[in-house]
Amino acid sequence: MIGTNLHDELAPDDEAAIEAGRLLFAQPCLFMRGVAEMAQLPVIGVAEVAFAGRSNVGKSSLINALCRRKALARISDTPGRTQQINFFDLGARLVIVDLPGYGYARAPKAAIAAWTELVRDYLKGRPNLRRVCLLIDARHGVKPPDRDVMALLDDAAVNYQVVLTKADKVKAAALEEIRTTVARELKKHAAAHPELVVTSARDGAGIAELRAGLAMLAAPARLV
Repeated sequence: MIGTNLHDELAPDDEAAIEAGRLLFAQPCLFMRGVAEMAQLPVIGVAEVAFAGRSNVGKSSLINALCRRKALARISDTPGRTQQINFFDLGARLVIVDLPGYGYARAPKAAIAAWTELVRDYLKGRPNLRRVCLLIDARHGVKPPDRDVMALLDDAAVNYQVVLTKADKVKAAALEEIRTTVARELKKHAAAHPELVVTSARDGAGIAELRAGLAMLAAPARLV
């Protein structure tokens, strides 16, 4: 069964869960393919975790930090750089899916419409998609485009977890206020994971906890 493993009953901050996450993300993470249309989606036998967020939310930086790589996912100062769905195989136990950013992007309107529709179709119809990590910039909080995606995921009954990014750029009091506000809003959404994760790709805050939570969705490690 996809995602069944020995860590299902552990909390993401348990020492054993943290270690499971470390071991999972210490494995090679290899690019599988980029997809520009639904017919190109790969057939995969393990759970997928997709990363979604507004353009320039820090998605590529977070994926690179999780996988301990500098350039696994491409980083750009230009919003909208990722224009296809990119699949990465993490040790044959979990597939990381990097989705195009939504919202503002420096790209032709036709291209934006095409990949927006592709992402919506993927999110609504991918049976082994176990979780969406919905990235929210800690400096700005939840914006209308984020709420649109939340509503889509609620309707499709796709579990999603909010991950606050760029926490290093926010003072402690303001960060706590944003965290509380977002957590309160998540209670209104049926498919939302009840716990959010506060992260910084720059200083590593929250990375171990996020790894641990995702390790709970991965296929069991193979015994040698």
